[in-house]
Formats: sequence, structure tokens, C-alpha cells
Amino acid sequence: MTGNGETIPSLCYAVTRMRKMAAVFKREYLSSVRKKMFIFMTLFFPLLMAGLFFIPMMVMARSLGGKSIAVIDGTGQVGGAFAHGAKNSLPSTLNIEYVDAHDRDVNDVVKPYLTRLSAGSHAAKPLDAILIIPAAAIGGEKAKMTFYSRAATDVITQQLLGGTANHEIQRQRLASRGIKPEEVEALTRNVPVEGVQLSRSGEQKRGGEANFMFAFLLAGLLIIPAFIYGLEIMRGIVQEKNDRVVEVLLSSMSPRELLTGKIAGVAAVGLTQVSVWLLILVAAGAFGAATAMAAGVNVMQFLRPMTFVYFLVFFILGYLTYVCVYAVAGAACNSDKEAQQLMAPIQMVMMMPWFLMFPIITNPDSSLAVGFSLSPVFGPVTMFARTVASEPPMWHILLSILISIVTIVVFFWGTAKIFRVGILSYGKRPTIPELWRWLRVA
Repeated sequence: MTGNGETIPSLCYAVTRMRKMAAVFKREYLSSVRKKMFIFMTLFFPLLMAGLFFIPMMVMARSLGGKSIAVIDGTGQVGGAFAHGAKNSLPSTLNIEYVDAHDRDVNDVVKPYLTRLSAGSHAAKPLDAILIIPAAAIGGEKAKMTFYSRAATDVITQQLLGGTANHEIQRQRLASRGIKPEEVEALTRNVPVEGVQLSRSGEQKRGGEANFMFAFLLAGLLIIPAFIYGLEIMRGIVQEKNDRVVEVLLSSMSPRELLTGKIAGVAAVGLTQVSVWLLILVAAGAFGAATAMAAGVNVMQFLRPMTFVYFLVFFILGYLTYVCVYAVAGAACNSDKEAQQLMAPIQMVMMMPWFLMFPIITNPDSSLAVGFSLSPVFGPVTMFARTVASEPPMWHILLSILISIVTIVVFFWGTAKIFRVGILSYGKRPTIPELWRWLRVA
């Protein structure tokens, strides 16, 4: 037979395999995108994410307002800092009850206020906290203020009140040494700090706080869809095993073809959803950028177009990595409960980059960040966070991509072998040694 004669059957076989995988791909994709929950999450998930970021901050800010706080001043000289309309960092809605106790024993003065504080809402005039400034606060070296509160974790109010009192105490110390009030104001004025990122090319970029929040937001978009649709493919495989649907499917295609179609279909669902999210984000960002540019702010100093390219690349790499792991759990287990028990410790390990996101973003060139970004499984999320927070060397980025591709190939190879044996295995959940044996014999 000629070379052409051998090529034609091989080509027909390849086309047939592609058609089978395309049929599975179409089934997985359409069954997911037609769900009401998919449509809801696609349209409203960005709002939910924004709420998770901003609502706690708004609630925290509002929680400071409306509090009733007594300030017992043993010096009698810091009342100006707590007066209504004073220049301080305290919220205007904070109710300050100032008590001048410079000519009395502070311990005696504070007793009725402690009674009101402990009584809570049952008191005639409830209190939420008490700040006691000792008489020796201005001149004494070992003086210490005391903060009473019914909540042991009310550290924000404590820091605000303590900072305001300390600022005024410093002013009084300078004034007692003969410095004029206007000079005291000039000497104690705070100097704001502006963060500037210096790139390797010498370019200066501002907006560190915005990049910090942006890195957290996009890292969440990298991880969450992978876990959501990883669970979907795991549950789908388990359900098909229990319903014996998989036996019908395997009568017309190989396990590898079925697995490839499933993973590709689920990956396409995730890409569709994330693409919509990015379009919403870009639309909101474009509106914000137009508003900022109209105000004379150069938004390009905060954002880089390559960020979205890196996001797409590392999303695909991370997505395929996680989905393969979930497919193994689905093929190896016989029920959702078994699969979730198997995946629980594995999920904790895969979430390590998210748990360490704060030190990674704040120090993106540390050995911790570099090590995670160049390691299998953790690489896509960590390296993307590094590209947002800093400008890692290009060889770091390329090596991370290469390691992730190799990881996906190895995972897919192992997943296909376990899938081939486990998809038709019923009974108890296999142990780790049994899974290893499946890899060797499949």
C-alpha cells in the first residue's frame, strides 16, 4: 500500500475522534451555559465580588459612627482635640463625652462611667467605650492611657482615640516649652506619603493601593471559576457513573476522548463566563478612566494592557490544572460525598497561593513569591499576582508558563489513566496505593 493509502485511514480515524470529542464538548458546554445559575452568576458575580470587597469596609466605617465614648482627661489640656469640629481623624458621627478631671482623682471620676459601660443598653446613657488619660500624660515618662470597651477586639476605635490624644499631648508638650501655637501646628503637621513603583526600565507608576485591590480581585477571578467548574465536572462524572450513562458513552468512544471532550467543554464554559466578567470590568474601567482623564488623571500609570493578556494566559493554565484534579476525584469515587472528602485536603493545598496572597503581593520578589510562582499547580495564580504587583523578569514568566504546561500534560496523562480504570469501577473508594496501581496498569 502506498504512503497516501496509509495516510487516508489515519486521517479518517483522526477526524472520527475529533467528531466524538466535539460531540462531548458540545453536550458539556450547552448543558452548562443554559442553566439559570450560570446566567445569574455570569451577570451578577462581579457585583457580588465588589460587594465582598467594599461592603465590609463600608460596614466598618459605619460601625465607628454613632458610638458613645467618654474621654476622662486627667490633664485637663487635651479637650480641644475632642471638641466638635476639631481637626482630627475621628468620624464626625462619633459621640464624644469629654470630662475634665485635672483637679480630681481620675479613679473616682471614672467609676460611674464604668458602671454605664458595663450596663450596656440598660443604662440611662449607654456607653460603648471609655478612654482614660492620666494626669501625668504630658510630663510623665511612664504614663499610660487606658481604653475600656465591651468588645475586646475594638482596636480600631482604640487606635483612633489614642492617636488623637497623643497628637494633642505632643502639641501641649511643645507649647509648654514656649513654642507658639502656630509654630506647634507647623511642627506637628503630618507629611503624606505617595507610593511610586519604579519598573526595571525606569518608568514610574503610581496607584499602589489600586493595584493591591486589583491584584486581589483578579486573583479571585482566577481561582473561583476553576473551583466552581471543577466541582461541576467531578459531580458530572460521578452522576454518569451512578446512572450507568458512562457505559453507553464508552461503547462508542475511548475514555481519553470522553475525558478530553469533558475537560474542553468545561474549560470553554469557564472562559465564556470570565470573558463576560472581563467585558463588564473593562466597561466599568473605561467609564472610570474617561472620568479620571477628564479630571486630568493619567490612568495608564495605574494599569498595564499586558495585565489582561497575562490574566487570560494564566487563567487557562490554572483552570486546566485544577479541572484535571477534580476529574480524577470524580473518576475514582462513587458518590459526591466520597469525592468531596477526597478533595477537601487537596483543595486546601491548592488554595495556598490565596492564603499567602498578602505577603506575595506586598513582597512579589521574595523567595516565597518566586518559589510559588515557579512551582507546579501554584504557578499560574502566584505568577499573575506578581505581574500585577511588580515587573518580574520575563524568564520567570516564561518558565512559569512552561512549568504549568508540563504540569497540565502530566496531570492529563495521569487523569486519563485513572479515568480509564476508575470510570467503570464501583464499590468502595480506592486508596492512594490503588490509584498508583491504576496509573501503572492502565
